[in-house]
Amino acid sequence: MTRFINTATIRREDQRKVMEEIEKNDHCPFCPENLSKYHKKPILKEGKFWLLTENQWPYENTKHQLLAIYKTHIEHIKDIDPQAAAELFQMFKDESIKRGVVGGGIAMRFGSSPDGNYGSSVLHLHAHLFEPDLKALKSDEAWRFKFGQPKDYKKKNV
Repeated sequence: MTRFINTATIRREDQRKVMEEIEKNDHCPFCPENLSKYHKKPILKEGKFWLLTENQWPYENTKHQLLAIYKTHIEHIKDIDPQAAAELFQMFKDESIKRGVVGGGIAMRFGSSPDGNYGSSVLHLHAHLFEPDLKALKSDEAWRFKFGQPKDYKKKNV
């Protein structure tokens, strides 16, 4: 069985149900031929290298969270076409202007090791554009994007 997802990073029960189905079917949910089976948000833009959509399961305390999915199945940044970076940033730029994003961040996790991946629920290369809702946070709290695995990762995924 090939590993396309990481169930240790599931954050919500509705996400768990879909991820269990993906795991049972043993295929990548972000490859173009499978995307519409699981991802129910519309494709906002399609380029040569990327599909742009909203995250189906946005992180807490976000105003906007967009997901750019690389159109070819790769799992590591070393395999990305150099022209893809320019397209990705143009898509994020255009969408941030369109939505009036005041500030935020861009994140991309990639790769895996014998101990797991670096925190993505789907191993297929993808990137996030966030605008956190800072007003929804407590005064002593910061909005964070997670890298890494829970300590009990091996117990959950072996």
